[in-house]
Amino acid sequence: MQSNVRKQTKIHKGNFMRRLLSMSLALILTASAAYAAPVEGGKINLIVQPEPPGLMIGIVSNGPSGLVGGEIYESLLRYDDKLRPMPSLAKSWEISSDGLTYTFHLQDNVKFHDGQPMTSADVLFSVKDFLPKTLAKHRNTMARVESVTAPDDKTVVFKLKQPFEPFIRAMDYGAMPIIPKHIYEGTDYMTNPANEKPIGTGPFKFVEWKKGSYIKLEKNKDYYIKGKPYLDEVYYHIIPDAASRSVAYETGKVDVLPGGSVENFDVPRVSALPNTCVTQKGWEFYSPLSWLWLNNRTAPMDNPKFRQAIMYALDRGFARDALWNGMGKVATGPFSSGLPFYAQGGPEYPYDPDKSKALLKEIGYNGKPLRLLPLPYGETWQRWAEAVKQNLADVGIPVEIEATDVAGWNQKVSNWDYDLAFTYLYQNGDPAVGVERNYKSAQIAKGSPWNNVEGYSNADIDKLLEQAAFAFPAEKRKVLYDQVQVKLQEDVPVAWLLELSFPTIYNCKIKDLITTGMGLNDSLRDTYIEQ
Repeated sequence: MQSNVRKQTKIHKGNFMRRLLSMSLALILTASAAYAAPVEGGKINLIVQPEPPGLMIGIVSNGPSGLVGGEIYESLLRYDDKLRPMPSLAKSWEISSDGLTYTFHLQDNVKFHDGQPMTSADVLFSVKDFLPKTLAKHRNTMARVESVTAPDDKTVVFKLKQPFEPFIRAMDYGAMPIIPKHIYEGTDYMTNPANEKPIGTGPFKFVEWKKGSYIKLEKNKDYYIKGKPYLDEVYYHIIPDAASRSVAYETGKVDVLPGGSVENFDVPRVSALPNTCVTQKGWEFYSPLSWLWLNNRTAPMDNPKFRQAIMYALDRGFARDALWNGMGKVATGPFSSGLPFYAQGGPEYPYDPDKSKALLKEIGYNGKPLRLLPLPYGETWQRWAEAVKQNLADVGIPVEIEATDVAGWNQKVSNWDYDLAFTYLYQNGDPAVGVERNYKSAQIAKGSPWNNVEGYSNADIDKLLEQAAFAFPAEKRKVLYDQVQVKLQEDVPVAWLLELSFPTIYNCKIKDLITTGMGLNDSLRDTYIEQ
């Protein structure tokens, strides 16, 4: 009997050990798969839409140009999804305790794509000579700078006129791309042949641009980060029709649909395709916020209570759920919730048609018809214009939709020829950079669709915004921006709509596609294809 017990015990122990060994092996294999080293080689195919006007992002700064050019050019820093600075061409940096001096130490062994070394001389040339002449947003940043010096080939020192805490978030590839001095010095920057065949320090080199078809980049084999990039080639396909872009993904012609590549109503269907992954990450730095410009110069939009009535009339939750597939957030005011110093202290405007009607009755609104200008960016925006028209009609505000193309929209908005007009703008990492331009009196100027287009003017807001931009440290800025948000939410200079979300749709075999707060524009050095 004892012999049988001992025998059974040995059998049970043997089975247990085999199961334990099997489980351990499974865990090891799972861990190995989870932490497997990225694989080198291969190519990926993306959509770029519309076709960029150029790739020299020190001159051309629109979205499609940045999507491609951000892999060719680099700046001193990158930013994570919390907008914290990360190394790029600068491997480290220090900020003086008084907030006036920023010292950057450059990476070792950085070369431009033509093989020439990149040094502090190229940084000085870029920030002092080239970019102030070609890039307005860089000009605005450098207006805060007293001097830029290079103590040696690997060090750059910025001294500010006064503390400007957002300065550390103004070093991205789009705001401060580093340009090769040896190619541009002494030339006409706008007509230099290198604009057609851009040369940067980035992980990928420009190879070919077949107009109307594709742009090809290839691996920079001399990249200063050993082993990166992993991909051999990147193709950006130009496909004007949204339905055809969906088909290109379905058939495997493209692997990645960047945000906005397909119509919103098609996103759920495409996202459900086999081996398809979807992410909303990669927009944290931009924090796109949509609103209706309200022309404050003309009645009845010159009355804050009328503007409040519009806010109460808009069913923004419906727009989010029905037109944007539940993605994004209803905006509470002038700051996106992901922006530094966002707060919810001021009045909010839930969908309340009765309150809207009461305000219209209080101010004696006479039923004057208004012109509404949609964004000419596809069917989703046209549907949204129709929904807004219906919302306003429901409270007694008649609206006529004036559709136009992109050029016409730019012209009408820039010349203030509208009553209501859709837009969305990037907030660019800090309210001093991406928010104040839309509300300061000094930013009222014809010719731009991105400044204070609505014509709102408030001396108190002007003062608060100026103080907040230069307050130091950040805690002092927060106190001031809290006041800014409350006051703007009371005045409703524009009708805030949604914090937009543009999902990136891609084949799940592609790993580490988005690793920064600026998404596809500067993440591909980390991307690889799982074998």
